Amino acid sequence: MSSINPVPDLEAGIQYWATQPANYDGVLGGFGTGSLPRVDSLGSRRFLLDLLPELSTVPSPLRSLSAPPPETRRVRALDVGAGVGRVTSDVLLHLVSDVVLLEPVEPFINEARSRGKASESGVEINDSGYRVSWKGIADRSKSVTFFKGALQSFDPVAPGTPLDRVGYLPQDGDDDTESKFDVIWCQWCLGHLKDDDLVQFLQRSKKALRDARSLIVVKENICHEQDGPVVIFDEQDSTFTRSDLAFKDAFQHAGLKIIREKIQHGLPKGLYPVKMYALREA
Repeated sequence: MSSINPVPDLEAGIQYWATQPANYDGVLGGFGTGSLPRVDSLGSRRFLLDLLPELSTVPSPLRSLSAPPPETRRVRALDVGAGVGRVTSDVLLHLVSDVVLLEPVEPFINEARSRGKASESGVEINDSGYRVSWKGIADRSKSVTFFKGALQSFDPVAPGTPLDRVGYLPQDGDDDTESKFDVIWCQWCLGHLKDDDLVQFLQRSKKALRDARSLIVVKENICHEQDGPVVIFDEQDSTFTRSDLAFKDAFQHAGLKIIREKIQHGLPKGLYPVKMYALREA
C-alpha cells in the first residue's frame, strides 16, 4: 500500500463538508443542477442491473409466462457516505427494497431525513424547499434507515442504533438492522479513508454481504498513474484521490476480487475520470 504524508483527517473533512450547501449542488461540488446527477444515476443503475438482472422491475421477454414467480425476498442495500440521499433516492430505491443510509455530516444527514420524511408523508416539497419523491416510501413498500457515523468506525454487520426510519417496517416487530446486504454502495467517499482504514472498511463490508451473489460497488474519481499506484492529497477537503492501481491494491489487500469495472461516460469535461468496480470475496 502507498504511504504518503499528509493523509486524510476525518474531522477536517467533516468540517469542510459542513460548510457546503445540503443539496445536490453542495454534495456534487457545484455540478448538482446540470446533467451530472442524471447521467451518473442512470450509469449506476445500468451497472448494477448488468450484474444483478433480477433487480429489474421490467418483465423479461425471455421469461416464460408459465414460469413460477421469482423469489420475493426483500433486497437490502447499504449506501455509505450518502450525503443528502442522492444515490439512495435516484439509484438504489429504484432497484432494492430496503436501504440503510450512512452519513457523518450533520447538515447532510438532517437533509436526507427531511427528504425521507417528506416522501413518507406524500409531501411534494420538503422543509428545505426541495421537490422529493423517494420511490416506495409513501406506500411503505420500501424503507430507508438512517445512521449518522463515519466509515472509519462503522461496522455494517453491527451498525448500532439508527437515527430514524421511513417507509416499510418489518412485520411482527422484527428488527432487521443487523441483517446482511445484497449491495454495499460506496461512492465519492472513500477518499476520506487512509489506506489502512480503507482496507479495514472493505474487510468489514465483505463480512456483511448476504451471499455469493452479493456485491460491493465502489464508484470513485481516479487519477492518472505512471508505472504504479498513485495517490494525490487534496488539502481543501482532506481527501485522497487514488489511481486505478491504488484501488486495485486496496481491493487485493481486503481479500476482494473485481467482477466488473467500467468508466462512467458522459460526465462534464475537466473532472477526474470516474470508475465503477463491482467486488466480491476473492
